[in-house]
Amino acid sequence: MRSDRLMSHLTMRSFPKAYGHGQHSSWNDCIRPVSVAECAVMVLTCSTASAVYEVTYVREAYMLRATDKVEIGMTALHVSRLGLGGVALSGAPPATDPHQTTSEAEAVAIIQGSLALGLNYLDTAPMYGVGQSERRYGQALHGRAHDSYVLSTKVGRVLHPSEPGSAQMTWSFDFSREGVRRSFETSLERLGVDYVDILYMHDPDNHYEQALTEALPVLAELRAQGRVKAIGAGMNQWEMELQFAKTGHCDCFLLAGRYTLLDQTALPEFLPYCVEKHISVVAGGPYNSGILAVGPRAGATFNYRAASAAMMEKAQRINAVCERYQVPLKAAALQFILAHPAIASVIPGARSVAEVEDNVRMVEFPIPTALWAELKQAGLIAEAAPTPS
Repeated sequence: MRSDRLMSHLTMRSFPKAYGHGQHSSWNDCIRPVSVAECAVMVLTCSTASAVYEVTYVREAYMLRATDKVEIGMTALHVSRLGLGGVALSGAPPATDPHQTTSEAEAVAIIQGSLALGLNYLDTAPMYGVGQSERRYGQALHGRAHDSYVLSTKVGRVLHPSEPGSAQMTWSFDFSREGVRRSFETSLERLGVDYVDILYMHDPDNHYEQALTEALPVLAELRAQGRVKAIGAGMNQWEMELQFAKTGHCDCFLLAGRYTLLDQTALPEFLPYCVEKHISVVAGGPYNSGILAVGPRAGATFNYRAASAAMMEKAQRINAVCERYQVPLKAAALQFILAHPAIASVIPGARSVAEVEDNVRMVEFPIPTALWAELKQAGLIAEAAPTPS
């Protein structure tokens, strides 16, 4: 692990000789964060006999930061562990509150605020708000150096007037070569850029053959031309993404909702394959459309529908464990996902800069390892799931 990505914690137990404290019972009893350089100095002040012991703790005390960067596949693109989803930025209201729309000014402020916080990964799609999300990104990114952010959009849906001569726009699926190229070019116009970093095929569930034989080859051509740097698919299922992965052409995938605190169906097959082949996964829908954000309350949604009684009960049990450890459910939801080595970034939506700031806090919130152990012991998360340490 690179030293510039380390964050260590000094505890009352860590350096008793140097700082004269009595021994504390738990490594998690932190007093304050300290820099790597400061830790090195403190380790040297301890006795030789304890030096290895102390260094071990310094190495283990890595603290996840939302702004940490990891590589997408083997592309040299580096994205922040926390990114920004683009659905909410389109102005479309959430299922949990149909009256809570996002204005253009708010959307621009959210995008620029995310970048100011050091979050460099931004995702969008033509479908989101029927072009509005991309236009708002274009406005927010105008005049900004492209190397200061990583931008992804999608193809497979083309926009067109709802009826001849109408200003009202709608979309339809199109994974043909011509449709993919048209979608890509019009996205560049709305975004105000001459290339995008990541290009996904968007929900080709019922169009697999055409996506495989027409859309994917176009994405590969655009990558070879330098007009995109990474390609893959963005879907709500892992099974078809695994089939695309096995073609050997994809750098990354956006997977929504299939690896979360409530749904780990991607764990046995898809995620291990991605790790083996150095394919990155971006996790969308980390709150399963609402229930892990608002909690298991009346009206909570799971996968964009009212949560079932069984899902509500599972969420309530997970939430009860989190409450016992005084950990926000949202913090556990985000950090659980990011603990898997296949996951490069997680991209919850946000409807205000305050929500972005809250997501940063949730990614960095200290969580005792005992919480994860209890969730596994209760059978609430998969035994094989990696957890933060």
